[in-house]
Amino acid sequence: MTDVERTPAGNALTDLVLDLFRLSGRILTAGDRLVAGLGLTSSRWQVLGSIVAVERPQPVAWLARDMGANRQNIQRIVNDLEAEGLVSFEANPHHRRAQLVVLTDKGRQVFDAAMRLQAPWINKLSEGLPVEDIETTHSVMRSLRRRLEENGDADE
Repeated sequence: MTDVERTPAGNALTDLVLDLFRLSGRILTAGDRLVAGLGLTSSRWQVLGSIVAVERPQPVAWLARDMGANRQNIQRIVNDLEAEGLVSFEANPHHRRAQLVVLTDKGRQVFDAAMRLQAPWINKLSEGLPVEDIETTHSVMRSLRRRLEENGDADE
């Protein structure tokens, strides 16, 4: 045991982080169930969403960075998506070895189908939660993410 005590805010944030871990697991499980019929997992769906969200094709390393994920994990998922015809690779004019990941028509159809399933699910999940509370929670999470990114994910 250390002799360093947490501040009240540190205790509250510790409790929040522990609940975020639990919530993340439940969201991933629910997402897996939601899109299983489309041949997706939450992880594959998340990667497809990241590809859709960017203005132009990006290499795997950039997608991983934007997702806050490990490049090797994203590469494995992208390879699986490519094998299923949901994405393809294109030459990158700026870097020979870092190919660009491009959503195929099939990938767009599967992603759109997933989003049609997501809308009623998320609407039901959000029932009874004040929009202001959701927005405040989102703001706190963005602030924490920015602090972690600015400090290299760890600060002593």
